[in-house]
Amino acid sequence: MAAARMNINCSIQSSLSCLLKPSSFFNFKTTHFKNRVYFPQNHFISSKRSMLCTCSSNNNTSSNFQTGEKAEPFVITTPLYYVNAPPHMGSAYTTIAADAIARFQRLLGKQVIFITGTDEHGEKIATAASALGSTPSEHCDVISQAYKMLWKDLDIAYDKFIRTTDPKHEAIVKEFYSKVLANDDIYQDNYEGLYCVNCEEYKDEKELLENKCCPTHLKPCIPRKEDNYFFALSKYQKSLEETLAQNPDFVQPSYRLNEVQGWIKSGLRDFSISRAAVDWGIPVPNDNKQTIYVWFDALLGYISALLEDKEQPNLQSAVSSGWPASLHLIGKDILRFHAVYWPAMLMSAGLSLPKMVFGHGFLTKDGMKMGKSLGNTIEPNELVQKFGPDAVRYFFLRQVEFGNDGDYSEDRFIDIVNAHLANTIGNLLNRTLGLLKKNCQSTLAADSTIAAEGTDFKDTVEKLVEKARILYENLSLSSACEAVLEIGNAGNIYMDKREPWSLFKQGGAASEAAAKDLVIILEAMRIIAIMLSPVTPSLCRRIYAQLGYSEEQFNNLNWVSLSLSLSLSLSLLLNTTSINLLFCHLRPVFELQSETKWGGLKGGQVMALPKPVFARIEQIKETENGGEATKKAVKKNEKKHKVQGVVEV
Repeated sequence: MAAARMNINCSIQSSLSCLLKPSSFFNFKTTHFKNRVYFPQNHFISSKRSMLCTCSSNNNTSSNFQTGEKAEPFVITTPLYYVNAPPHMGSAYTTIAADAIARFQRLLGKQVIFITGTDEHGEKIATAASALGSTPSEHCDVISQAYKMLWKDLDIAYDKFIRTTDPKHEAIVKEFYSKVLANDDIYQDNYEGLYCVNCEEYKDEKELLENKCCPTHLKPCIPRKEDNYFFALSKYQKSLEETLAQNPDFVQPSYRLNEVQGWIKSGLRDFSISRAAVDWGIPVPNDNKQTIYVWFDALLGYISALLEDKEQPNLQSAVSSGWPASLHLIGKDILRFHAVYWPAMLMSAGLSLPKMVFGHGFLTKDGMKMGKSLGNTIEPNELVQKFGPDAVRYFFLRQVEFGNDGDYSEDRFIDIVNAHLANTIGNLLNRTLGLLKKNCQSTLAADSTIAAEGTDFKDTVEKLVEKARILYENLSLSSACEAVLEIGNAGNIYMDKREPWSLFKQGGAASEAAAKDLVIILEAMRIIAIMLSPVTPSLCRRIYAQLGYSEEQFNNLNWVSLSLSLSLSLSLLLNTTSINLLFCHLRPVFELQSETKWGGLKGGQVMALPKPVFARIEQIKETENGGEATKKAVKKNEKKHKVQGVVEV
C-alpha cells in the first residue's frame, strides 16, 4: 500500500509538473526527414492542440519534477554498417524494423532519436578500396552514400546518420580510449592466434570448422602474431554476470540471453583493441604506430551520433544528449560485441549501459542460406525498385517473426502482398469510396460514432487496436501487422454481410442504413491507416489522403491514452482546495483522445474520389512459346507505371 501511495504521489507531481509548467512543452527540435515537431518524452501536443501528460511511476519522477529536467528520449540504433560492400538485404531488414519501431514510438508522443550510419575503418575496407582502384576515403564516400540512397527509397526516417570517419567521432573515440586507459583497463602485450579477416577478430580454435574455417564466413582463418593493446574484459566477468541476472530484459529475445550467459560462463578473455598492421583507422592516442580496433571504434558511434553538427565533440556533451540508448537492434551474428564487449567497455568508462540489445535472426532465400557463390542473394535496391517500399517493408515485417530467422521467396512475397495490401486493405477502401461517390456524393452521412451504434464492429476494432499497441510495444511486429489485418478482414466480412449496394437500391431507411455502413468501414480504414503507418508509411499516407485529410494531419497523428497512474492522480486532485485553478489546467487532458479511438470521421466530411492506393503485383510467368511476348508486355508496363511487374487494380 505504501509503495502504491508513493507511485500515486509521484504521478501527481509529474502531472503538476507537466500541466502547471507549460514552458516545458516548448523545448523541442525537428527531424530532418519529417515535418514533425518532437516534444520531450511523456509530453505531447496533438494536431488538435490538446495536451496530455502521461506519467511514469519510476523513481526519477519526483527528481525530474523538482529539477525541471526533461524526460529521456527514446534512442534506437541499428548497427553501423560496414562499407566493404554495398548494402545487402540483411542490413535493410534491420533498418526497416528499426524504422517501424521508431515510427510507433513517435506515435506515442515520445521524442525519438533514430541512429544509423556506417562503420568505415579497418583492414577489409582498405582491401576492398584497393581492389577497386580507389582510396579508402573515396570508397567510404561511395558506399556510405549508397546506404543513404537506399534508406530514402525504403522510407527510412532516421534522425542521425553517423560515419566513423567523421572528425567528431574520432574525438569521442580517443576520449573514451583515454578514460578506459586511465582506469587501468588497457595494457600492451603480444598476441598470436588464428585471425578471421572478414570478422576482423581472433578466433578460438575450438569454434572453427574443418580446415580452420570461420563458421560465419566459411573461409580459413590465418595465423597472425602482433604486439597490440588489450582491453581487460576478464576483469568485468562478474559485473556482466550480475547485470544479466538482475536485468533479464537486457538481451532479447530470451534465447539470445541464454546464449550470452553461456559465453560469459565459459570464461571471458581479454581482447585486442588495436592493430599494428592496419593503417586505415583511428590512431591509438598513446601510440601512432597502431590504430584502434574497428569494434572498439565503431561501437562508440552510438554515442558520437548524439552530438549536434556544430557542437564541441566531447563525451559529456554526447552522453547528455540522449545516452543511454533505449534499444540496440542488431543481427545475431554481432551479439557478442554488443552484449559482452560493449557493456564491459561502458562499465570501464563509467557510462550507463543501453537498456536493451535485441538480436534478430538471419534471412534465407527459398529455404537456402544466401551467398554470392550460390547466386541467390536478395538485392534490396532491385527489390524496392521492382515492388516499391511498402511491399518490401510489409513482407519482411509481417512474414518474419521478429527475432527468428526468416525466409524469402518471390512467389510468397507476391501472394502475401497482393492478398493483404492490395485485396484486404486496398480493395476494401476502393469499393467503399466507390459506393460513397455513387450514392452519397462522396459525403459522409453521419458521425462514425453514431453510425456504429447497435453494432459489434466498433468493439471488435477497439479491441484489436489495443492488441496491436501492446504487440508493437513488445516488438512483436509480425503479430502487430496481423492484428491490423484482422480489422481489414472484419471490414470485408461486414461489407459482404450487409451488402450496402443492395440496400441503396431499396431506398428509404435501407438506404440510410447503407450510408452508415460506409461510414463504419471508412472509420475502420482511418484507424488502419494509423495502426499500419509504422510498417507501410507511404501506403497509409495515401489512405489518409483518400479520406480527405492533409499531409500535415497525417504527420501529426498520435496513438496515446491516459495512463492508470494519471487517472489515479486526477481522482486525488479532485479533493484539493485549488480545484478551480487545477481544472483550468487539466481540462485539455480530458479533451485529448488517441486518434486510433473510434469516432474520428464526422458527418458532412467529404472524401476524395476513389483511386487505388496500392498497386497489385502481377505474376509474370514465362512460357516456352509466349515468353518473349510476356517480357515485352512487362516492358510496356514498366514505362507506364515505372515499377516492373506491377499493375494497378
